Amino acid sequence: MTVRTRIAPSPTGFPHVGTAYIALFNLCFAKQHGGEFILRIEDTDQVRSTPESEKMILDSLRWLGLTWSEGPDVGGAHAPYRQSERRDIYKAHAQQLVQNGHAFPCFCSEERMNQVRAEQMARKETPRYDGHCLHLSADEAAARVAAGESHVIRMKIPTEGICQIDDMLRGSIEIPWEQVDMQVLQKADGLPTYHLANVVDDHLMQITHVLRGEEWISSAPKHKLLYQYFGWDMPVLCHMPLLRNPDKSKLSKRKNPTSITYYRDMGFLPEALLNYLGRMGWSMPDEREKFTLAEMIEHFDIQRVSLGGPIFDVEKLTWLNGVWLRDLSPQALLQTILGWAGDPARLEKIAAAIQPRINTLSDAVNWAGFFFNGLPHIKPEQFASKKLSDVQVRQSLQLALWRLEKLMVWNEDTVKTTLMSLSEQMEIKLRDFMPAFFIAIAGSTSSTPVMESMVTLGADLTYARLRHALEVLGGVSKKETAEWQKLDAQLSAPKISANNPESAE
Repeated sequence: MTVRTRIAPSPTGFPHVGTAYIALFNLCFAKQHGGEFILRIEDTDQVRSTPESEKMILDSLRWLGLTWSEGPDVGGAHAPYRQSERRDIYKAHAQQLVQNGHAFPCFCSEERMNQVRAEQMARKETPRYDGHCLHLSADEAAARVAAGESHVIRMKIPTEGICQIDDMLRGSIEIPWEQVDMQVLQKADGLPTYHLANVVDDHLMQITHVLRGEEWISSAPKHKLLYQYFGWDMPVLCHMPLLRNPDKSKLSKRKNPTSITYYRDMGFLPEALLNYLGRMGWSMPDEREKFTLAEMIEHFDIQRVSLGGPIFDVEKLTWLNGVWLRDLSPQALLQTILGWAGDPARLEKIAAAIQPRINTLSDAVNWAGFFFNGLPHIKPEQFASKKLSDVQVRQSLQLALWRLEKLMVWNEDTVKTTLMSLSEQMEIKLRDFMPAFFIAIAGSTSSTPVMESMVTLGADLTYARLRHALEVLGGVSKKETAEWQKLDAQLSAPKISANNPESAE
């Protein structure tokens, strides 16, 4: 048997270090056993999935040195490797489950489901499907489907007993069936949910071992049951411990930069970041701190993975990156610096921005320096405003950050529209609104146009600098977060005109 593992990221945002972490361990396990590592794109969320995000994921993983033998960009015997291109495959398998009595059409509206969940939560019950459509006759269900009535397909779940899951790291895991919901397998738009697509693809692509995050343990009974319903052998499961913030909470962008592109743009070496991810819950037999990917593959043993939540500490990563940098020869370091800073397209944008402001070439250092400085050195007093209170300054930065984080496309138009709309909604003149952003992004009000600068820096570094500014200003309390989220929703809501009540539609 050839060992085959996979990584299946969703192209719905920036490439997450957690994706790289899981990809690394899947790659090492496969290569250590002389097997193959493949990549597929889980783009069932057609609203949030974008080609730009997919490209960033592929580029980031390749930058790290993680390569795959099959995938959407290289092809393979089991193509296509994008779920959106495999719709007919999933639809056929969903229908097979319905025909065999393992799944059923559900016609419940979203409104009804919301009401059911609210009532269950009021009774302090775990929200779950109540089986409303489970007992419809096959003829009635078929007639309603034939009539074009909107529906999803749900899987049937046992009501009693315990599901036993075998895990490479955790041994036997027992989960009562009463805790497992009747999962939607096919959405109303005909696309599958992750659960159906994951099982079908893993089988058809001959995946033998699934190494994934421990957040999927609760879904394992559904997946095991689907394998049983189809009559297929289930891959060996291994649920990896989740990456944690230093405070032991789940790694999140609210407390730590989580995007691979952030670390690339900040000047971390791919070898160092990969080395650090390899140390997340695993260690070399000789306990050495610094090792290459080839060395990790050579010595890899899944049983050396610790189940304690590995701490992703940026300070520790920074130290390790320094070790890698100091081990380079001067010539190699020079080439590394030039490779990091010398992207022609980015340099051209910076040159265009500073050109109207320089008289000598040496002036370029002062005007362009902030593009390469990581996080600017700023102080609270720099944000003092004659027109805005301290609260308004923090509020404008936080609301802007929330809105910018939601952008699916990052360019001058989207950034400009976001900031100008917020300024207008907060009823703050733009000349009073923008100085805080100059300080946060460039470290000074004497800078190139800040919105253009944000686009050139990229989304990741922009987010990081805004978060850094908020930290310098004392942060945002939990109470303020809740209040400002409500305020943001109110400001964003369509305004109803007294003369035109339909203007909100």
